[in-house]
Amino acid sequence: MIFPISAVHLNPVILILVGFVVGVFGGFFGVGGSFIAGPALFGLGLPMNFVVGTDLAHLVGKSLVAARRHAELGHIDLKLAGLMMVSTIPGVELGARGLEQLKKAGHLTHVLGSIFVFVLIFITIFMAVAVWLSLRAKRPRGSAQKNRDHSAFSGIAKKVQRLPFPPYVRLPKSNIQRISFWSIAVVSFISGIFSGFLGGGAGYIRMPSMVYLLGVPTHIAIGTDLFEIIVSASYGTFTHALKGNVDILVALVMHTGAAVGAQIGAQLTQYFNGVWIRLAFIPLPLIGVFILLHRMI
Repeated sequence: MIFPISAVHLNPVILILVGFVVGVFGGFFGVGGSFIAGPALFGLGLPMNFVVGTDLAHLVGKSLVAARRHAELGHIDLKLAGLMMVSTIPGVELGARGLEQLKKAGHLTHVLGSIFVFVLIFITIFMAVAVWLSLRAKRPRGSAQKNRDHSAFSGIAKKVQRLPFPPYVRLPKSNIQRISFWSIAVVSFISGIFSGFLGGGAGYIRMPSMVYLLGVPTHIAIGTDLFEIIVSASYGTFTHALKGNVDILVALVMHTGAAVGAQIGAQLTQYFNGVWIRLAFIPLPLIGVFILLHRMI
C-alpha cells in the first residue's frame, strides 16, 4: 500500500502488528515504545524525518488508552505530570528544531541513527547495572518488604530530593515529601529534547530518570509518564506536522493495533513488582539497536 504523504510503500498488516507490540510495551513499561516503533518504521523504509514525526503522532492515541487504564489502577501522579509538562514542551520544540537543522544539512539518517543507537545502548547498560544491584541487595524479610519497589540507587534519589534549590514541591502520591521543582524540570526538559529530536515520548529517558533520580515508585512512574506523553506527544506531533515530518495515515494504521496492545500491557503491570518490570525492560532497546544497525550498515 502506498502512503501518499511520505510516498512510501508499506504493508498495513505489518504496521498494525508493530503498533500492537509497541502498545503492549508502552502500557507495561510506561514508555512510548519508540525504541521499537522508531527503528521498526525506519527498517520498513520510512524516511527518518517521517519516522520521528509519525511515531509521535501514533503515540497520542495509544498513550491515552494506556493512561486511562493506569488511572483506574491508581498509577498516575497528576501533580507530578503537570509539573513535568511545563518544561517538557520547550524541550520538544528545541529537539524538533535540531532535527530540522540536520534535515537541511543533509546528514539526517546516519547522524540521527547513530545518536539513537548510542542512547539505547546506554539506557540498556544503565538499567542492567541498576537492576543487578537491586536484585543483589539484601532486603528485610517479610511479605510487605518483598513486594516493596526496591532500588539499589535509592540513595541517589534521596540526594536529589535534598538539593537546596527552591521552590520545593511535595508529591504525596509518589511518596516524596520534598523535592526541588528544578530537579523535575531538568529531567522533563532533557526528555523533551530527546522526544522532539528522536521521536516518541522519550519514556526510555523519562521513566528510568523518574525512578532512579527523582525517587518515584516504578508503577507511579509508568502511569505518570504515559499521562505526560499525551500532552508532549500532541505538541510534538503539531510542531513536526508544521515542518512536514508526519504521515498521519501511517500513524492511524499503527494505532489500530496499539490501542488494543496498550490495554493489555497496562493490565499486566499489576502482576509484577517494580524490580521485575525494570528487569524485563532491559533487553528491549537492543531490539531497536539491531534494527537500526541492520538498515544503516
